Amino acid sequence: MPEISKPKDSERTACKPDRRAFGKAVLAGVLGGPTALSSIAQTAEERLPPDQGTHGGRAGAGDAGMKLALMLRPENKQRHILARQIGVNHAIVPLSRVLNKVRREKYLDTLVKVKATYEASGLVIAGVESHPVAAEKIKLGLPGRDEEIANYCAVIKALGKVGIPMCCYNFMAGIGWYRTRVDIPERGGALASEFDNRVAEQQGLTKWGKISKDKIWDNLTYFLQRIIPVAEKAGVKMALHPDDPPLSPLRGIGRILTSGEAFRRVLRIVPSPVNGIAFCQANFKLMGDDIRALVTEFGGQGKIFFVHLRDVTGTREHFRETFHDNGPTNMAEMLRLYHEVGFRGPIRPDHAPTLADESNQRPGYAMQGKVFAIGYIKGIMEALHIPVS
Repeated sequence: MPEISKPKDSERTACKPDRRAFGKAVLAGVLGGPTALSSIAQTAEERLPPDQGTHGGRAGAGDAGMKLALMLRPENKQRHILARQIGVNHAIVPLSRVLNKVRREKYLDTLVKVKATYEASGLVIAGVESHPVAAEKIKLGLPGRDEEIANYCAVIKALGKVGIPMCCYNFMAGIGWYRTRVDIPERGGALASEFDNRVAEQQGLTKWGKISKDKIWDNLTYFLQRIIPVAEKAGVKMALHPDDPPLSPLRGIGRILTSGEAFRRVLRIVPSPVNGIAFCQANFKLMGDDIRALVTEFGGQGKIFFVHLRDVTGTREHFRETFHDNGPTNMAEMLRLYHEVGFRGPIRPDHAPTLADESNQRPGYAMQGKVFAIGYIKGIMEALHIPVS
């Protein structure tokens, strides 16, 4: 990740924002005015048990609320500090850069040190994201996958021992999350990403050639049957991320996690309390399913372990990403729904546009857009009296 640019003295401000005014301003735009704001806030408050009321968006004694989080690399301590400064208490941690450098016998010692790094900044690790160790042979079904699975099992055991409760992973074989452009002008010239399947098709097959969906399903089943029992014993929730974009094939490779029904199938493969979903909201929207119905279904089953909050405009064949406050999805309604179905896991803003004076070296993961998104999310939650920790 690029380093954070420190503001010049002339750019600093001593103004203290009016949090109540901010919350009302946010919701007025999102929900259509003060009347809608009053109605939705009242509904959310009425659904809270008497001992779970909130004040200023903070949890009451009976409900710690959702865990507002950011993706923070272990080595970037400056961002750890920034996260705490903007009121974020939880970190989602990518580990592959760290763990791929050590033997699996050293995973536990390494994780103890990593956890201490975040705790020194006042952060709690709410989970890890992206495969914590190499997993491409697992996803592609190549020779050597059993060794990768052995490493994966060792990581899951170590996560359980140090008290890291969740692992978000994907099964996008050969290609990870994929965009055809990363410099589409958004509001005010901010840079957003775009996917256009016509362009992807022109790029041709990858070095892996054509791989069927059946093959990918077989590979996922093989993995789940071996990893879920280990995760259940370790007390680590496995949160499966949808394919991004959720269409198949992508440059010849079958993509299977492209619908709500696909996730129902995943949950049936190895039924377990720790076999669940990373609900990346924009991807589920692009699937064409009713995302509110899916949240009600999966959330009501306790199967949403992690939420990626972001928005897109367009279709799975051609879409672009938006700021959190100017996409087509009613974010206030979605946050209220996550709360109402009982989701209390980590939630983080994902894939924000790159703003002025920031590097676009890692599209979607520059910091200024995330700072804006955190403020926006906190404003909504405070206005709706949704507890957040």
